Amino acid sequence: MRELDYGKMGLRIRQVRKAKGWSQDELAKKCGISMSFLGHIERGTRVMSMETFVAICEALDTGSDELLWGVAHPSRVVLDMWGTLEDEEDGNTEQANGKQADSFAMYVKIMKSVAEIMNGA
Repeated sequence: MRELDYGKMGLRIRQVRKAKGWSQDELAKKCGISMSFLGHIERGTRVMSMETFVAICEALDTGSDELLWGVAHPSRVVLDMWGTLEDEEDGNTEQANGKQADSFAMYVKIMKSVAEIMNGA
């Protein structure tokens, strides 16, 4: 069994939080914990309960594997884009065009967030 690296897990929590444009205070309130405790979690200096971890995953709308191990699963946006492609194949071009615009806008937002994370912003 792999050993948890709380520092890396905290960094991933911080990255997802920042990608959403949230402050520590915003995420802490959504999870029902203090901002100070969230700061410790993000630095990896304190261990959180399973309940707190679940609250963080739910608040960030992120899978546990992504926060624990850095393993991302396909996002809803990617899955929706596949649905758009299927609509195009079925001839539902008006519905497909609306989905494409929404999916593309979300894709651009995600890519900007990833670029900021990669640049250490």
